[in-house]
Amino acid sequence: MKQRSLFMVVLIFLIFFVISFLTNIIGPLVPDIIRDFKLNLTLVALLPFAFFIAYGVMSIPAGFLVERYKEKKVMAAAFGVAFLGALLFSLMPNYLVAIVSLFLIGVGMAALQVAINPLLRVSGGEEHFAFNSVMAQLFFGGASFLSPRVYTYLTARLQGRGASEPFFVRWLSRVTPKDLPWIALYWVFALLTLVMVAVIILIKFPAVERTEEEKAGAWETHKALFKNKTVVLFFIGIFAYVATEQGTANWMSQFLSVYHRFDPQLVGAKAVSWFWGMMTIGCLLGLLLLKLWDSRKVLIVFASAAIVLLSLALFGPSRVALYAFPMMGFAASVMWSIIFSLALNSLDRHHGTFSGILCTGIIGGAIGSLAIGWLGDRFGLRVGMLFLYITLGYILSIGLWARPLITNKTISSGKKD
Repeated sequence: MKQRSLFMVVLIFLIFFVISFLTNIIGPLVPDIIRDFKLNLTLVALLPFAFFIAYGVMSIPAGFLVERYKEKKVMAAAFGVAFLGALLFSLMPNYLVAIVSLFLIGVGMAALQVAINPLLRVSGGEEHFAFNSVMAQLFFGGASFLSPRVYTYLTARLQGRGASEPFFVRWLSRVTPKDLPWIALYWVFALLTLVMVAVIILIKFPAVERTEEEKAGAWETHKALFKNKTVVLFFIGIFAYVATEQGTANWMSQFLSVYHRFDPQLVGAKAVSWFWGMMTIGCLLGLLLLKLWDSRKVLIVFASAAIVLLSLALFGPSRVALYAFPMMGFAASVMWSIIFSLALNSLDRHHGTFSGILCTGIIGGAIGSLAIGWLGDRFGLRVGMLFLYITLGYILSIGLWARPLITNKTISSGKKD
């Protein structure tokens, strides 16, 4: 699709919002899951592992599915699979079903990511891809800011279960186990994904014709790209970013509960919410900075800030930790979009295939959270979260060695730097 499509860009932003709303709720739920299912840190870490490992399973096949069946059918099917996953856990809330459910939701989200990222690059213009990607992160962060607050609202209302509650809350009280009020969120997810299936089916998509460079290539193309040092380095970059993001968001509430005795349902959930809220605010600043500076410089500054904030969160007193953890969302706000845009703009062809490979790197959310949980069971959660220094250090290094063929357009001189 050579022409730009504002309609498609807006739809992609909406889909990013829904993906985030479903994806980033695990962190606030971790203390509840540990208590209600009686799990250790490693076992609870298998839940985000199940979700994010789906990206490793589905991302590359999703590229082939998009080529064969086009974006509309793949996106509708992806939301359908996510609906089945959410409904399954809503009806049978136990640990083993949760693993299957989260895997199914992850499969759906992986297919969506593969379909919409190159679409955003093509429909918005490649020279504006970094800017539009950060805008998408704005919607992503906004949804993640909202979902923990929906969790807090629903658990408080369902524990009261009064007749004066709104109709929707009263309906949730009838279908949600009394001792597991947080399961209500998965009924919300089921309804939301069902609505998105209808939206995708009813909306008429514009005709999309990708060039050979924008299509998912054959297995031989994937093999050739994996032999490319640049591809491997950026794959690790996406892996490191998602490990950082999810490792922070998933363990933050539990850390504040264990080391500082903060209530996870109130203070912990609010901290996670503000992590994503600060990510949204950081995106606003990032939009400005990407019009002023080279994206590599922006990445170096934000990664350095994240390392400082992580140190304050892990080793500072209670009040410092309570604010430093959410501020890490601010520091992480532009990392995904900059790494992804630097990656795609570092190759002159096979962007569709490369996008699938990059999305496979989202398994970092599985490995990172599991590594922190495994280390936490053996040495304490604080030691486990030291793992994040490794991932942040690698992200910082990208700003030093990346050599994109197309750099982000800035306002200086009205031309590309």
